[in-house]
Amino acid sequence: MKIAYDSPTAIRTFLEEEGLAMSKRFGQNFLVDRHAREKLYATLPAEGGGEIWEIGPGIGAMTSLFLEQGRRLKAFEIDHGFVRILNKVFGDDPRFSLVEGDFLKTWKAFAAASRPEAIFGNLPYNAALAIIADLLEYSWVPPRIIFTVQKEAAQRIVASPGTKDYSAFSVLCSSVCTARILYDIGASSFWPRPRVTSSVIILAPRPVPVAGDDRLGFSRFVRAGFSSRRKTLRNNLAAVDKRYPSLLAGVLDGMGVSSEVRAEALTPEQLAAVYSSLKRLSSLSPAP
Repeated sequence: MKIAYDSPTAIRTFLEEEGLAMSKRFGQNFLVDRHAREKLYATLPAEGGGEIWEIGPGIGAMTSLFLEQGRRLKAFEIDHGFVRILNKVFGDDPRFSLVEGDFLKTWKAFAAASRPEAIFGNLPYNAALAIIADLLEYSWVPPRIIFTVQKEAAQRIVASPGTKDYSAFSVLCSSVCTARILYDIGASSFWPRPRVTSSVIILAPRPVPVAGDDRLGFSRFVRAGFSSRRKTLRNNLAAVDKRYPSLLAGVLDGMGVSSEVRAEALTPEQLAAVYSSLKRLSSLSPAP
């Protein structure tokens, strides 16, 4: 079976013949620009013999390119109709394997057995941040993560302290990985055409992650610190532990930071220092 991945008209006809339709719930948009697909493929590491994981392959536009280049690929697809098509098109290729279901509910079982060389995906806009957070909060991070996401999400990933896009999610990304935006992809490269610009981002694990000994605990702490951007760090943390406001004053003073500071003014390293100190001091302080 051959699919004309560059033609929206041909894809629409093909889906109709197969009794399938695009799902807004899954945020499906196909990359119909061959040049854009080849440029994306070029961002992946050179063939190292390892497996590539693809999230949300759809009907296989990028999948086809991976396999043409001789790569081993494990695809994760949530749409049952697209799973049927992928099996029909690529099921006989020994380099291809397919996992049906929600990536967030399936991937850890496979990561425990075999770790990919890279994870790749044109992520649905409504699930991108949850997928990235789940990957980065895990105990192991793949050598390279390359995703196409909404430009607004990409800007949050790489945001610096004190900027409007800086958030708990930014801290998670920069504390675990180095992250950068490679380039943008215009809406005309996709079908159906989205109403936003997309960006290609690359994340690679830091040699020494911030709060690497307690990544999940630190992530939860940071989310609490950013829970209300209009409130100070002290007030946000008071909802977590009533001991924190009084303990925090001494910690921040020792760092030369105002007790009225907001979380978005602190770097990931500073937030990690606060977290470490509060954990230690609260273990010594009796609960209220």
